[in-house]
Amino acid sequence: MPRPTGLLRNALRSLALVLTLMTAGMATAQAEATRYPLTVENCGHQVTFEKAPKRVVAIGQTQTEILYALGLGDRVVGTAVWFSPVAKRFGAVNAGVKRLADNDPSFEAVVAQEPDLVTAMFEWHVGPNGIVGKRDQFTRLKVPAYVSPTDCVGKDNTGAGDGVRTQMFSMELVYRNIREFGQIFDVSARAEALVAELKAREDKAVASIAGAAAKDVPVVVWFSSKDVKGDAFLAGKNGVPAYILAKLGARNIITTNEEWPLVGWETVAVANPAVIVVVKMDRRRFPADDIDLKLNFLKTDAVASKLDAVREGRIVVMEVGATRAGLDTIDGIEALASGIKSFGLAK
Repeated sequence: MPRPTGLLRNALRSLALVLTLMTAGMATAQAEATRYPLTVENCGHQVTFEKAPKRVVAIGQTQTEILYALGLGDRVVGTAVWFSPVAKRFGAVNAGVKRLADNDPSFEAVVAQEPDLVTAMFEWHVGPNGIVGKRDQFTRLKVPAYVSPTDCVGKDNTGAGDGVRTQMFSMELVYRNIREFGQIFDVSARAEALVAELKAREDKAVASIAGAAAKDVPVVVWFSSKDVKGDAFLAGKNGVPAYILAKLGARNIITTNEEWPLVGWETVAVANPAVIVVVKMDRRRFPADDIDLKLNFLKTDAVASKLDAVREGRIVVMEVGATRAGLDTIDGIEALASGIKSFGLAK
């Protein structure tokens, strides 16, 4: 059977997108209203809602933006933990939401908003070792606490640091988060429509390099460093960046289960990645959060400057949102695919 022409391939992809959206429309129409009380299993805990929350504190940019995308911005009374500016489409609603902290808010600042739901992006903010608060602290105040399943399903957060993933992240966990918000807030129709839209984008991004995937191209993703010249926080083998790499057939040179292990540049030099992904963010917790400092280090450091990826200019700058489990993860697939193709590495 002859291969379809470029025009035909594009037409088929467009048809597939239309069919996906039509399916989403049918699913939306069939979405059922929530029956309260509603109990949701969340990170090993049973969380019960007597009614749809009206005052939400969202600890984490991804959780906040998912609520915005579901049209629930008017329910958010406080937000915190931001790595970058809010997505432009949410600018207006975000302007009316109180920023409790750019990084970690205090427990007192959260409860002062009188929330009837606290939702967190990371379990290390609200969890067994929660630095904002533990679940039982919120339970005593009769405030339900919900942590994104992207940070606890297939992930062990009992130790220090960012946790250890025992299973590779999947966008299905983001879709679960969205659908559970749909149930909790009685907006399941909106949730199904949003999931369908994201799935269609994901499929389209992967299909854009179908037949020309970056087979086994070694890649490393550099998030930040406590000291620009010191060990680097690099993406582990099972996190969000690893999922992006796997979708494109690329190979992560980091093989540990830690979410963001600290790795020395001598170790990176031994693997000699073909592409280095450098994460750009507005956060300034560590010096190497600054993208300019990261890029300058790669050009001037005695070890890093000798890497093939640096010498050949095979560096992809990726927005921080794409490395987090949320709406922007698909942007990362698109950015890396574009970079790999522009470097002539796709086969």
